[in-house]
Amino acid sequence: MSLGDIGLGGGPNAVLHQGLQGEDIFSSFDKRIVRRFFGFVRPHRITLLGALAAVLSFVCTQVSIPILIRRAVDSIVDPDGRLPLGWVVGGFVLLISANALGSFLQEWTAARLAQRVIFDLRRAMFAHLQDVSLTFLDQTHVGRVMSRLQGDVNSLQEFLETSVSAIGDLVLLVGIVGVLLVMDLRLALLTLTVLPVLIGVRTVWLSRVKATFRQARDAASIVNGALAENIGGVRTVQESRREGLNFADFVAKADDCFKAYLKAARVSQVMVPTVDSLTGIAQAVIVVAGGTAVGGGRLDIGVMIAFIFYVQRFFDPIRTLSQQYTVMQRAMAAGYRIFEVLDVPVGVVDRPAAVALDAAWPSIEFRRVTFGYQPGQPVLRDVDFTIAPRQVVALVGPTGSGKTSITALLHRFYDVWEGEVRIGGHDVRNLTRDSLGRAVAMVLQEPFLFAGTVLENIRFSTPGVSREKVIAAARAVHAHDFIVDLPDGYETQLGQRGQNLSIGQRQLLSFARALVADPAVLVLDEATASIDSFTERDIQDALKVLLKGRTCLMIAHRLATVRQADRIIVLQHGTILEQGSHDDLMTVGGLYADLYRKSHQSFDDLSASGQLEAGDENGGMEHG
Repeated sequence: MSLGDIGLGGGPNAVLHQGLQGEDIFSSFDKRIVRRFFGFVRPHRITLLGALAAVLSFVCTQVSIPILIRRAVDSIVDPDGRLPLGWVVGGFVLLISANALGSFLQEWTAARLAQRVIFDLRRAMFAHLQDVSLTFLDQTHVGRVMSRLQGDVNSLQEFLETSVSAIGDLVLLVGIVGVLLVMDLRLALLTLTVLPVLIGVRTVWLSRVKATFRQARDAASIVNGALAENIGGVRTVQESRREGLNFADFVAKADDCFKAYLKAARVSQVMVPTVDSLTGIAQAVIVVAGGTAVGGGRLDIGVMIAFIFYVQRFFDPIRTLSQQYTVMQRAMAAGYRIFEVLDVPVGVVDRPAAVALDAAWPSIEFRRVTFGYQPGQPVLRDVDFTIAPRQVVALVGPTGSGKTSITALLHRFYDVWEGEVRIGGHDVRNLTRDSLGRAVAMVLQEPFLFAGTVLENIRFSTPGVSREKVIAAARAVHAHDFIVDLPDGYETQLGQRGQNLSIGQRQLLSFARALVADPAVLVLDEATASIDSFTERDIQDALKVLLKGRTCLMIAHRLATVRQADRIIVLQHGTILEQGSHDDLMTVGGLYADLYRKSHQSFDDLSASGQLEAGDENGGMEHG
């Protein structure tokens, strides 16, 4: 089922190019969402049947208790038909025990079912988000995705747990009405005259409660957005001394949220006193009409007392079902948002005949490649170049010229619109993603370190590699010394994104990670841009080890870091403007020469320190 099937125009591609929609785009009952949700319930139908059996058991005991009370009262009034006291007590004990057991089994099986279904749902969402197109993730706020993985899934869990008891309430209502009609038709019809009033009040109430809860959800979304924004930008807030103003703004938004939820709570509770009042009126009708009938000998007193108990039990599930409406509304909205995520198409998949890349030293070719992130807005236009095996090629150019897009296509994060990207003579679309991932490693400007130990982060791409190889890689890139100085060495737990390490240390760990993976192709995307000049000397020593024997594609804004590359490709507005060695491009005097002259006086230019000297007799980079 596509998103278009459940009310979002444009289908999956609309989600792919527009990101996720708002947080309250769907709130009314839709059987198609329920049908999709119960597709996750179907594998656990045995547990569901057990829950329904427990519900029926509980309902039967609920209906039977007033019948036993009637028999006991009638036996007391009529000595000739009196039941032995032991039978009455024994019957009550059995019914109450069965009622308690049925209640426990109903709640336990419902919770068990909900937990199993929610586990499957979370697993499906996580697995799908691992494979969705990066175009979708580029255009979707991570907070919205997290909200759907957590808050919306919890709303469905609450719905599933309470829906089992709601089924029991509906069955109980039907059972009570049936018993009342059988016991005494006229008194039953007289008692149920309050139902039209209840239906009318409920109809008006539903429209009001729906609107107030929508307003409350909107207000909560605004508060959450303000909170996330201020936490994420706390450094800027403190730098600008905006604490007081931001606090006042947050308090105002929180106050609006408080008032909205207070109003929603007030409106949602209207049904409770209404039901209680109608319960009292119905019981009064029973006492007056039933008492008159008992006095006239037309009704047994046991029947009247049973009616009073049944009326009390009749309105209890109505009260519960009224409160269940808001749960159902949240579940419908949550279900829509969850299935919107699950319907996002997977952008890049292995073709049926995909093969593994087996070239030890693959070449790289871009053949007239055109590509963009938004339809009709290309960022690369007719890009064409070749990188020989074990050659180091640098991509330079102004911001937005398409450098990072080239590396993304090389790793097949996206597919080209036109042309081909080839590695080792194969179109990357004909290669398995696993083999491509093993062959191409990326070192980014800001390496991402995960929660875990230093050891686990270094072998993140190759979890089976031995500790000895990890240490050898760390030594090779000059990371071992600072690692062993950490509190627990290689077993030191890293903070969020490695914040307990310096930028240079995090970068060295990313180099060690790439070296352990032993890729044939290495992509360096501004790998030294955030490093100071002194740390960069260590980084450059590590790069010499990392580049040896590998094909390399590097991006750099600081042109001093690329002048020893075998070839430099200059990009502008998504097209190749120039290419050649540093000396050739300086001789031409084009864009590269202009960019180089502007950056040449930077203190980051390490030419005087012999940076990037490979040690070979030609003065080029050591790349095998």
